[in-house]
Amino acid sequence: QVQLVESGGGSVQAGGSLKLSCVPSGYIISTRCMGWFRQAPGKEREGVAAIWTSAGKTYYADSVKGRFTISQDNAKNALYVQMNDLEPGDTAMYYCAAHCLRDGDTWFAESNFYYWGQGTQVTVSS
Repeated sequence: QVQLVESGGGSVQAGGSLKLSCVPSGYIISTRCMGWFRQAPGKEREGVAAIWTSAGKTYYADSVKGRFTISQDNAKNALYVQMNDLEPGDTAMYYCAAHCLRDGDTWFAESNFYYWGQGTQVTVSS
């Protein structure tokens, strides 16, 4: 079963930085559209950032704009998110997703991604 493998999570103090990485563990249809989602305890999973390289699109949740930067390395089929100025509210399990099923105004929605990773934990202390 193809999965996406996330890495780079950890525990940091508020104001610190982390860079998450995601690579496929096997063949996947496409990595042109990928995204990061997160889920905090007791909360629903939410979109953090997404990128659709061939369409020239990026998406950032309002809560992370100016602090998080999503990027890709097409040669490695890898996805990254650089997270700066981390806040306790960023504490969550972070998931990588790949292969958008359709284009449209909500291309970055959770339901539009086909492949998912198991997650990597990010904990930010105050």
